[in-house]
Order: sequence, then C-alpha cells, then structure tokens
Amino acid sequence: MATVQAAVFLGVVLFGTCLFGIYTRPLDFLANVWPANAVMLGLLLRFPKTATPLGWLAAAIGFIVADLVTGSALGKALLLTGANLAGVGGAYAVLRRYFREAIRLQTPESVPQLIAAIGFGACLAGFVGAIAHPVLFDGSAVGGWTFWFVTEFANYVAILPIILTARPISFPRGFSLKRLAYLALPALCLVLSCFASFQIGGPGALAFPVPALLWAAIVYPRFVTVLLTSAFSFWSLTAHSANLFEQVADHSAEGALISMRLGVSLIALAPLMLASAMAKQKNLIAQLSHLARHDPLSHLLNRRAFGEEAQKLARYCAKQNHPYSALMLDIDHFKSINDRFGHATGDQVISIAAAKISACLRSGDILGRVGGEEFAIVIPKCTREQALEVAERIRRAFANTHVTPEDEVSISVTVSVGLASSDDGSANVEALLEEADKALYRAKDLGRNRSEFHD
Repeated sequence: MATVQAAVFLGVVLFGTCLFGIYTRPLDFLANVWPANAVMLGLLLRFPKTATPLGWLAAAIGFIVADLVTGSALGKALLLTGANLAGVGGAYAVLRRYFREAIRLQTPESVPQLIAAIGFGACLAGFVGAIAHPVLFDGSAVGGWTFWFVTEFANYVAILPIILTARPISFPRGFSLKRLAYLALPALCLVLSCFASFQIGGPGALAFPVPALLWAAIVYPRFVTVLLTSAFSFWSLTAHSANLFEQVADHSAEGALISMRLGVSLIALAPLMLASAMAKQKNLIAQLSHLARHDPLSHLLNRRAFGEEAQKLARYCAKQNHPYSALMLDIDHFKSINDRFGHATGDQVISIAAAKISACLRSGDILGRVGGEEFAIVIPKCTREQALEVAERIRRAFANTHVTPEDEVSISVTVSVGLASSDDGSANVEALLEEADKALYRAKDLGRNRSEFHD
C-alpha cells in the first residue's frame, strides 16, 4: 500500500467510524461508543505505512469533516479533533516501542503494557477534555478530565484488541458435533448471563458474565476471546445507555456513566489477561510437543510419532478400501561418510536428505526418520506402480545431490529404497514396513542406488 493510498484509506475509515459514533450518541453529548480513536491506533500499529505525516493529516481531516457534516461548529470540531489526536498520539508513542508479541497480546505482560499505553493516551485526551468540557457542556475541568479519560479508556479496551489480534480463525482437525457443542458452551453461557444481568438486575448484575468470559479465555483462541470480550463491552455500554440496567444505576447521571464505563473496562481486561497467559502457555506446550515428536536434526517425525501417524493413516485406508504403500530408505555408505569426513558432514547429509525426500512427497504423505540414516514413508491412495514412481523420483533426486564439506572434495550421495504395497488397504502397516525393510536390504545387496519391491 503506497503512502498516499494508506493516508486516504486511514482518512476514509476514520470518517466512517466517526459518523457511527456521532449518530449513536445522545443529543448534545459525547458518544456512548466512539470507535474512531481505537481504530486509528490499531491501523497505525498494524499498517505502518499509515503512520506518516500525511496519514495523520488525513486522520485529522476525517475527524473534522465528520463533525462539520453532522452540524458541529468549526471551533467544536477542532477542539474534539485535538482531544482525539492527543489520545491516539500518546498511546501510539508508547505502543510502538513494544515488541510485536506484546502488541499482539501474545505474552502475559502484554495486557499490563497495553493498559499503560492506552492509559497514557486517555490521560492526554483528558487534559484536552478538561478544557473542552467547561466550554462545550458547562461542566468542570476535573469532571471533564475524568469523563474524557474513562470514555477513551473504555473505548480502547473494547475495540483496540480486536484490531491488534485479528487473524483467520482455524478449527482443529477431527471437528465433530460433540466437539462443536463443547466449544459453543462458553459463548452460550455468556449470552445467557448477559440476558440474566438485566432481567435480575441489582448491584451485581454487571458481574454476571465474568465466569463465562473467563471460561471463554481458557477454551477459545485469543482472537475469539477478544471478540467475545468486545461484544460484552459494547453490549454493556449500549444496555446502560438504553437504561436496561435501571436497577443498577441512574443512566442519566454523569457519575454513574463514568462508573459504568470504568467497571466494564476493568471486567473486560480480566479475560484478555487470561487469554494472553493461555496463548503463551499454548505456545510452550506446542513447542514441547513438537520436540517430543520430531527429530531435532532432520525436523521430521521421530520413530514413535511416525508409527502413530502411520497407524492412523493405515486405519483410514483400510476403512475406505484405499491402496497404500510403504517405503524404507537408507543413505548408501553413510558410515564411511562419517568416518572420512566427520559427523558434522554426516549431519549435513541427513538434513539434505530430509529436504530432498520431503520435496518428492505430497502434504498428506507420512515421512519420518526412524534410524541413523534410515527414513520411512507411508503413502495413502498409492498403488504399487505409483509407489515405484515415487521411489525412483527420490532416488534420482539423491543421485543429483552433492555435499561439499569445508576444504574437502564434493561427496556424491545416493539412496536405496525398499517398497511394499497393500492393494485394498487391509495390510497391517507394521507388517508392510517390515516387508519394505526386507526389500531395502535386497536393494543394498544388489548394488545400492536402486529401488526394489518385496515379492
């Protein structure tokens, strides 16, 4: 995105979000929900090309024009725009210094850092509000600072995390109806608790959704938790402005409105903090799981993990009556390579071999390193003839491979392949791998650098 296009994009988006906030605010008062500042801050962080002097100018124009076309005087539009830009500028100055993981709420300390940044921005907006409040609404300077600060803070908490964490939502494999029902429970409980909060009412009504929000933070990915938390914030602020919380507080009183917005913001921060901590924990678990299942040198499945995945694939082929094939591969004269050139060169050969084999396979094929220089492959929907084509493709790829150790001559690397197939998928995968291993030994006995089938 070019700089001019980015600036125009920012200005247009802010103009639209300003109109949304203006048309949903009470008469002669500030908006209950003002997304423009949080949207601008999020876009500046996610799309650095918008964070240019031209981008800031376009943003200012978007703010001012939105006020003018909706009937505000120029002086009022300039004052409100100054408050908006002061808040965004302060928060941006702090957030841009953080690491990417912190901005994306991927670490436990992300939320406290986010609070510090948006708190600083809201504080700066409050100083402008201390000037604007007496002028525009006949209020006090202290009341103006407080109201502006809390309103800015609440809007940032409700909207900014969505933009910072936005990414495609992926569902786990093996998604069943039972799993779907389990995943739907936290969201359903959140809806029911929100409904109960204004049906039952009372001083504790606002806290009814808290358990459901925390449950969602444990079960759902970070972005889904952010969406639900933001939905809760929007619902709470909108419900209060519509006087659905009549038994909780007088929605027309400025002090009650400040308390309500601050309370909603603090409640929303709890699931965000938990979701950030869970994201860090899930990443660590994923790393440990990867280390437990993969060979550190070749980065392929290790022997145990390969066996588990091969069993799953074989069961699927047997159920569908699909043919599948097993291949065993061995790097020729690998011991002599280690003896002549050292283990560092041998490790280099293993890494190259893993890459070469992977490049010859499909995404659904199972490949693992099951020995020092030995690899195993299980290929679904693969007949005997197709398996031989794959084996020869791998063998030819190796025949063209040369490894050049430091200060040494180039080494030619070849591979021997043994194959076995099950025409209807009924064969036991372990037995099929044993047959492929026998065929591998025959290929080595017949001179190596060749592919042989088990009879």
